[in-house]
Amino acid sequence: MTVTAHDTGRQQIVSAIVTALEEVLGQELTDVTEQTRLFDDLSLDSTSVLGLLMALEDALDMQVDPEGLEQSHLETVGSLAAFIAESR
Repeated sequence: MTVTAHDTGRQQIVSAIVTALEEVLGQELTDVTEQTRLFDDLSLDSTSVLGLLMALEDALDMQVDPEGLEQSHLETVGSLAAFIAESR
């Protein structure tokens, strides 16, 4: 299997999300995958989502457009990674 630049970029985004989640939640996360649900599995709330987005903006040197962000983008780590990849 060949690793493409897209795959590498996606992996970097997922890694940044996991790091930001650890920062926001104040704990190490070892079992997070792209299928991990942000609210159901990690118990995020609206305040922690704000912290997550701010941490991602800093880590990835980007701005999240709140107008373009929908609830579906925050369902899983993978859906958030896809939103960020499209926003860059």
